[in-house]
Amino acid sequence: MQAHQQAFVDLLLRYEVIRFGEFTLKSGRKSPYFVNAGQLRTGQAIAGLGRAYAAEILRAELACDLIFGPAYKGVPLAVATAIGMAEQGLDVPYGFDRKEAKDHGEGGMFVGTKPAAGMKVVLVDDVITSGRSIREAVALLREAAPDIEVSAAIVAVDRQERGRGSKTTLAELRDELGVDVRAIVSIGELVPYLHGREFAGEVVLDDAGRAAIEAYLAEHGGEG
Repeated sequence: MQAHQQAFVDLLLRYEVIRFGEFTLKSGRKSPYFVNAGQLRTGQAIAGLGRAYAAEILRAELACDLIFGPAYKGVPLAVATAIGMAEQGLDVPYGFDRKEAKDHGEGGMFVGTKPAAGMKVVLVDDVITSGRSIREAVALLREAAPDIEVSAAIVAVDRQERGRGSKTTLAELRDELGVDVRAIVSIGELVPYLHGREFAGEVVLDDAGRAAIEAYLAEHGGEG
C-alpha cells in the first residue's frame, strides 16, 4: 500500500472503524469484518479522513472543480476533503445537497458551492453497500446543470462484495454510471497489511481471522 493508504488504515484502527470477528450485517449475512465510518466523530479523526480523501484525489490526478458530498454522511466528508486539499495548497469549493428542497431564503437543493455547467465534480461517500446513495448523487449532479462531469466517486473502504451479478458493487457502479468509482483502500489490501500486525498490544488479524475473510470473499466477493 502507498503511504497515504497506510496512514488511513492506521486511522481506521485507532478509531475502531475496521473490526474483525463476527458481525451481522443489515442484510442478515454474517461477516468476519465490519466497517463503521461513523466512529470518525472527533475533529482529529475527521481531519485525518479528509486528508486521506484529498491524498487519493491528488494521487489519481483527478480533475476537480467541486467536491460534493451526498446528504447526510457525505456532508462532513466534503468539508473535510476540501480542508485536506487546502492543506496541500489547493483551494477547491465544496457543496452538498438537502434531502428536501428549501422553499425560502436562497432556496434550492444545494448548500455551499452549487454545481454549475462544465464543472468536473468529485463525489465523496463513506462505504459502498448497495450503491444507492452514489447512484442518486450522480443523477442529481447530472440534472443540476449542462455538461457536468463526475470525475470520480471515492469511498473510504471497498468491502469487495458481489453486487447484482458477478462483479463487486463498486465495479458495477463504475460500469453502469460511466464514473471512476474508487476506494481509498479495499479489504483485499487491508488483509495482508494487517495480518499478524500488532496494534495497541494486540494482534489485529490472526491466521484464523484472515482465513475467515478469505472464505467469506470466496463465497460473497465479486470480480473487479
